[in-house]
Amino acid sequence: MTNINLPEIFGSLVFNQSVMKETLPAETYKALKLTMDEGVPLNLEVANQVADAMKNWAISKGATHYSHWFQPLTGITAEKHDSFLTPAPEGKILMNFSGKELIKGEPDASSFPSGGKRSTFEARGYTVWDPTSYPFVKDHTLCIPTAFCSWTGEALDKKTPLLRSMESLNKQSLRILKLFGNDAKHVTTTMGPEQEYFLVDEKLYQQRLDLKMCGRTLFGAPAVKGQEMDDQYFAAIKPRVIEYMEDLNTELWKLGIYAKTEHNEGAPAQHEMAPIFTTSNLAADQNQLTMEIMKKVARRHGLICLLHEKPFAGVAGSGKHNNWSIATDKGENLFAPGKTPRDNAQFLLFLTAVIKAVDDNQDLLRYSVASAGNDNRLGAIEAPPAIMSIYVGDELEAVLESIKEGKSYTNQNGAKLNIGVDVLPGIPKDSTDRNRTSPFAFTGNRFEFRSVGSSLSISGPNTILNSILADTLRAFADELEKSSNFDEDLQSLIKREITDHWKILFNGNGYTDDWVKEAERRGLKNYRTTPDAIEHYLDKKNIDLFTRMQIYTPEEMKSHYEIKLEKYCQVLNIEVNTMRTMVLKNIVPSTYKYINLIADTQSKMSRKGRVKGMLSVFKTGDSKDLMSLMGLMMQALSKLNENQAAANKKADLLERAKTYAQSVLPAMRDLRSVADEIEQYLGLEFKPYPSYDDLLFSVQ
Repeated sequence: MTNINLPEIFGSLVFNQSVMKETLPAETYKALKLTMDEGVPLNLEVANQVADAMKNWAISKGATHYSHWFQPLTGITAEKHDSFLTPAPEGKILMNFSGKELIKGEPDASSFPSGGKRSTFEARGYTVWDPTSYPFVKDHTLCIPTAFCSWTGEALDKKTPLLRSMESLNKQSLRILKLFGNDAKHVTTTMGPEQEYFLVDEKLYQQRLDLKMCGRTLFGAPAVKGQEMDDQYFAAIKPRVIEYMEDLNTELWKLGIYAKTEHNEGAPAQHEMAPIFTTSNLAADQNQLTMEIMKKVARRHGLICLLHEKPFAGVAGSGKHNNWSIATDKGENLFAPGKTPRDNAQFLLFLTAVIKAVDDNQDLLRYSVASAGNDNRLGAIEAPPAIMSIYVGDELEAVLESIKEGKSYTNQNGAKLNIGVDVLPGIPKDSTDRNRTSPFAFTGNRFEFRSVGSSLSISGPNTILNSILADTLRAFADELEKSSNFDEDLQSLIKREITDHWKILFNGNGYTDDWVKEAERRGLKNYRTTPDAIEHYLDKKNIDLFTRMQIYTPEEMKSHYEIKLEKYCQVLNIEVNTMRTMVLKNIVPSTYKYINLIADTQSKMSRKGRVKGMLSVFKTGDSKDLMSLMGLMMQALSKLNENQAAANKKADLLERAKTYAQSVLPAMRDLRSVADEIEQYLGLEFKPYPSYDDLLFSVQ
């Protein structure tokens, strides 16, 4: 890699505030800043000046087109390109871009999911510029981050609800801070998503229909070596991979993405990239862009970047650890334990609010990370279970227990303190470990939501996190604003809520079967599959919460319910179709070819009187030869076909999804089991597709 000047290239393709200052008149920049910071509408004259400066800057970066870049409910991004070209006299052209075109677009919304609430002939949709997220140049196109809504104002995207949730949390947090005499003017949520991924050789990828169609392997006998040696995690990065990472970093830095950390992950061929924290809205936009760039750069190196949550059975899957915190405009992290008793009290109230919010809304958090792909990961190797719980660390748990029991607390320095608002103990910033087994772990000054799947948009989980915390803070503010003795009532509230929600706290090993039993005893919810979680999304308490906080309308929630169920069924239906094709076109021909070779060899050698019963060498422990295994495989395929047909006949989406989860998925596992057994007996030249040994250890 050639030497790069990082300060020079960083953000070079982004129309950020420094570019705005350079290219806009002072009064125009001031007006735009008011729009960005306070939501003040831009008048058309200012918008025209911003659009012209943005166009000229983009053209200087090689752009010929502009696009309203948005995030529909598909979970990925969308863009429609329009050139700056405008006809001029004498066959010439002008390069124009107006304020009207900057602020609002009108893409056809008919082919985007809407959950059945809109007919094709009612397909008008609008994209509206989000000035809190900077425009950027990508592939000769000026991309303008936008919200996407219907002509009736319903949100059709991931961005709009996230922005609503951020504003709701800002409003309720300021009510709480005012009670503590904190004069903060604005509170925002910050995010840093750690992105895990796999890299495989593109030539091998092209030979696997399941990877191409589904993003994961539907068949595959275990590799002779997995991750049991722990020799991949943080190991020296292979030359081909480091070249990819260097190229990726350069592209991300140009787009103003704070790519910070890179390393090998636990499974062979698995890696991680982590950015520096930024505001949730910008972090969500940048993570969507990061996933796109990761895939694009991989192709340059003859690689494929896999973002599926479980590309390979038997080794760790990929998550997107969602590091979430909240901060004031003064730079105060509200999840950071303070140095004074009053700061401690404020911190403990926010911590208590998170504990209550998670316990009361286990179903919503599980819903926020539910997908067919993530179901394969949760509760498997090195992934948190589907059960929601909070890890706070031993010392912080001891503080909370002291409050709950009304007892004194002795800190690590041996100081014995009584629990009260004015004498709360000092809590060291790094008083917690990082519990990798917890789905929701407090790690010093933030919460790490580890259940988020690697391919998911982080907008959904963060919208729900912001919303449930905002609603809890609202209830706390309603109570405390009426108080005649704030300190006393604050102490009572914290003690009451910690006591009521103690069951959600768990510092132990979440990977064990014992925890599953213990969680059931505590009354925690275990929604193992996506349909289990989706079924509760439209419960009255959830509709009330989102409408009360003005995040979603009931109609929007119903559409999300339909879309998520439909996508779950579609994903599994495609996987079944892919399995069928691979069995009939890959596994069966390869196996018969191998059997015919063995039979032919046996016949020739038997005629020479050398060997009899050669096929017995290839019998399994169950005394089933390859022909018997082939018979079992075809029976399993027949059963899978039958179960798939039964599922697809269900008119009700929830019933269809449940049928897929309860009968189709087990049939898929049964088919895979026998196919993988057959694979282990085939000679190298008869493999129906590249094996796990090939895929996991090919990139050097």
